[in-house]
Amino acid sequence: MEIFLKILLVIFSVGLIAVVLLQKGKSAGLSGAITGGAEHLFGKQKARGLDLFLQRLTILLAVGFFVLALVVSYFVQQ
Repeated sequence: MEIFLKILLVIFSVGLIAVVLLQKGKSAGLSGAITGGAEHLFGKQKARGLDLFLQRLTILLAVGFFVLALVVSYFVQQ
């Protein structure tokens, strides 16, 4: 059981890394750094299509990764 959970944890971590690297950046150079916060705050940039899917998949994989990390650490201690 412990080995299966560790393998699953590695799969989640590699998946999380891949999904984060597939996402495009939120700012584009200096102009994005200045205006990017305001646009994000007032909702002018809404994620659609693939960006929305990757964002939701990132959240799902991150939650799964943290839960699996806690479960694996519990099993390792015993």
